[in-house]
Order: sequence, then structure tokens, then C-alpha cells
Amino acid sequence: MMADVTASRWPEARARHGMVATPHTLASEAGVAILAAGGNAIDAAIAAATTIAVVYPHMNGMGGDNVWLIYDAERAELRGLNATGRSAASVTLDDYRARHGGTIPVRGGVAALTVPGAVSGWWQAHRYSRDRMASPVTWRALFDDAIRHARVGFPVSAAQRRMTATAPAIFETNADADVRRTLWPIYHPDRLTTSPFVQADLATTLAAVAAGGVDEFYRGALGRRLAAAAAAVGSPLTIADLESHTADWVTPLRILYRGGEAASLPPPTQGMSALAILGLLEGFDLDSLDDATYVHLVVEATKLAFEDRDRYLADPTVVPVPVETCLDPARLLSRRAAISTRAAPPAESAPAPGDTVAIVTADARGNAVSVIQSLYHEFGAGVVAGDTGVILQNRGAFFSLDPAHPNCLAPRKRTAHTLIPSMYLVEGRPRFVYGTMGGEGQPQTQAALVTRLVDRSLGPQAAVEAPRWLYGRTWGEASRSLRLEARFGAETAAQLRARGHDVVVIEEWSDLVGHAHVIQLDGDGLRGGSDPRADGAALGC
Repeated sequence: MMADVTASRWPEARARHGMVATPHTLASEAGVAILAAGGNAIDAAIAAATTIAVVYPHMNGMGGDNVWLIYDAERAELRGLNATGRSAASVTLDDYRARHGGTIPVRGGVAALTVPGAVSGWWQAHRYSRDRMASPVTWRALFDDAIRHARVGFPVSAAQRRMTATAPAIFETNADADVRRTLWPIYHPDRLTTSPFVQADLATTLAAVAAGGVDEFYRGALGRRLAAAAAAVGSPLTIADLESHTADWVTPLRILYRGGEAASLPPPTQGMSALAILGLLEGFDLDSLDDATYVHLVVEATKLAFEDRDRYLADPTVVPVPVETCLDPARLLSRRAAISTRAAPPAESAPAPGDTVAIVTADARGNAVSVIQSLYHEFGAGVVAGDTGVILQNRGAFFSLDPAHPNCLAPRKRTAHTLIPSMYLVEGRPRFVYGTMGGEGQPQTQAALVTRLVDRSLGPQAAVEAPRWLYGRTWGEASRSLRLEARFGAETAAQLRARGHDVVVIEEWSDLVGHAHVIQLDGDGLRGGSDPRADGAALGC
């Protein structure tokens, strides 16, 4: 039996001039305001990204990373931007193994071992918009809403309250001393009882970057204060690490799917996993299946894709990553034969947790952007860099301390990354622009979105709302179960258990399955879907 997903409970957004979808309404509003002021889809994405760094502080911020997929309609060109930070030059595998054993701690300064890349991503995207697309929008204007919300305050969202209340080891009495000293005065649950929620130090930092540009964050007085504050909580980052940071333009990966192409970012992101899942599913008629068989097949394809991810994914400038082999059509065809429609063999894969925000934008000229921004775990490393108001990410905790693993810790190296901005293109132009938060769940949710949009012909809002699942571990949980939203129904859960899945039924609308957003570009305008599991909106103008 199939869940009733043909119609959406929430209205689908429609627009002609431009559209922005994010997990927080204030961020969507910031992006739409830039569109209305003459900006393009890139400008709107930057404004939304700076704003959501303020209004969703548990998920992302200036101390984190972002990655971009940008379609330039005038040049009919798809470009990727990797604004993830490298590890500090001083870190060594032997030192971290001697001090921490088999795994890197996920909280405290020792976890804050990679350079924050987000600001460099904003800057490079702005330069492209200004220099290549002749946008009239200034760098300063892209920070207006973010600075105002940080300085004046805003109502705390439901998701921030939920995740703050359940954040493991962050707000407990035995938390790291630097976490208690730097994070608690600003983000402790007791502070959420007052409104508006103000982040005065962060407002000052945003204003400094708006006035001084990217150099102020990485090479100026702010950068020096940031580095000194990071060192004070035990981070190995130095001003030299900040000064040497670059965001890099990369060539997106693509794979054929149902007459179009799915596109995402290359390693060190797990984009190849998201594309491999679709490549494996290409041989199945998903539209004709009941829900249990449909979910089963996507999960089994996910297991196979994750085997390659966990074996190979690393920084390709340091370690060879056989992307072409993993996405080779003949190999995918051979591996597809291992997928049974009747049974689920056991599988093991490494955990890839993470808290993230997804932003998608599009404009009437056909430009489109998918950007994913993150601190990794909720509140990142759990430490704030002095009086900058910047929460430092703990993305470096994803490095392996196994010297034989491709993703092992090394100086000036990017770790394997869960962030994957994506698009689906038809005849070379974006049809769907999509993204989601959720660490290991990102490729799975993207597979659900694409198959429901393309195979099952759902609209963006209906595809986002439809009940979802999560196979494997996320947010530090050790479970290898298949989490299934309750809206699938008892019969679907029973059929999946009969196939051998360890099914755990979760609430009807669960944060565990991600916060997804989609924009569809048609000849007659733009259609958007925003996830009701989050606090956002798809807004147009």
C-alpha cells in the first residue's frame, strides 16, 4: 500500500521573478528582499546564508563551512564551489592518537581543528555574481538582515528550542569547561526563555566583515582575534591557517537519470554517493511499486553507495578517490544485480552525522543555486571564539585516526564532507534545485526527493512533505536501524521488517529525516517546496 503523498497539506509556493526556500522564514525573506532589489539567485542565496547563520545558530554559522552548486543561465554553465576548511598546519596524526586514542573528541577546542570556510564561500559567490553577472547588489547589502537580526534579536524558532533541549553533552553539568564558559552564556536553554534573542558580539563581527570584506575575517584584525580566541580554548588553528585558506571552484559530478542528469559536488563531499544511489535505482520502475518495496530498494541502493563512500571518500588533493569507477555505468549495473526486492542483507557503514541547513534559490532568468552550510554537529565544537560571537565548527572530528584510512588526519587536509548541494537538469538546464540537512541522511533524502519528483511526478511541496526514512546512524546515535516516519503506516513497517530491516517507527514529522527544500523551474515560472519539519518557507516575488 502506498502512503497518500499525491497532495500537499501546505500550499506550494509559486512565483515568476524569483524564489528562495530555506529552513527559516527570516532567511527566506532576506533572500527575497535581495531579489526584489534587483539581485539574482546568487545574491539571494548569499543574503539567505548570512541571515540563517544568525537565526539558526544551532545548525550553522560563520565558524562553519559551505558548499555551492551554481547554474549561470547566461553562460549555460554549472559550477561548484568548495568553501570547506582545511586542517591546521600543526596537527599530526600521531599527536591526536597519543592524546585521544582511536577517535577525535567532538566537543571543545581540540575538535575545532579546521578553518571556517563559510565566509570565503559568501565572498567567492559574491565576486562571481558581481564580476561575471554584473549584479548591482553590494557586498554590504547582503549582510543587512543578518546584522539587524543579530543586533536587535528575533523570536527563537521551534527547531532551535527542540535541538537545544536535546543537544547531547553540550548543556549538561559535566560538559567541557570551555563549552560551559563560552557557549552557555549565549546559547544555554535558559536564555531561550526570553525574546527577542540577541547575539550582540556576532552582530559586531558581521558588521566588520560587511565593511572589510573577506580579508577582515581571514587576514585582518578580526582574524587575529578569532585565531587567538581559538587557541585559548585549545584549538590548533592559527592566524597563518586562516590567512592561507582558499575557497575553490570545482567541476560538478553528473550522472544520467530518467532522461535528465543529476548533479552534485565531487569529493571530499559525499556527492558521489547521492549520484550512485540514483544510478543504482535507474534499473527499477519505482513509480509502480508499493511503499514498502520502494523504500526497500532505495535503502539497499544506499547501502551499496555507502560502501564506496566509506572505503574511498577523502580529500582528492591528498588521496586518490576513484570517482569514475564508483559512478561507472557498467559497474553500477553489475552492483544493481546484488539488490534483491525481497530481502535486506546486513550492512555496515561508518557514521556520518551532522546538522546542516540547505538553501535553494532561482530567478526568472534561469539562474539557480543550491548551497549547504553547516557547523557539523549541533553547535559545532560547542565553543565560541572569544568576543567574536563565532561558534567554531567541529568538522575536523570526522577525520579518522586510523593511519591506513584515506580520510586519516593530516596537516592542511580537508576531511570527507557530508554536505551535498544538488540539482536535476533536463537538456542541460536546471529543472529541480534541491538540498537538505541530515549528515548520513542527505543522500537518502535527496534520493527520495528526486524519485518522487521525477519518477512519481509529485510537485515540490508534496515531494518534500511525503513521509521519509533514515537508514543508519546520525547525530552520534549508534543505531543501524531503519527509521520510518509513522505516516507510512503499520502495514509498510511490517512488510519492511519481513524483508529483514530493523524498523523503528519515529514521529510523523521527524527532524531525523532532514529538512529538505526544492525549487522547480518550469517554462511558466517557479514552484517551491519548504519542509514543514523545519521553521522555513519557500517564498517568491
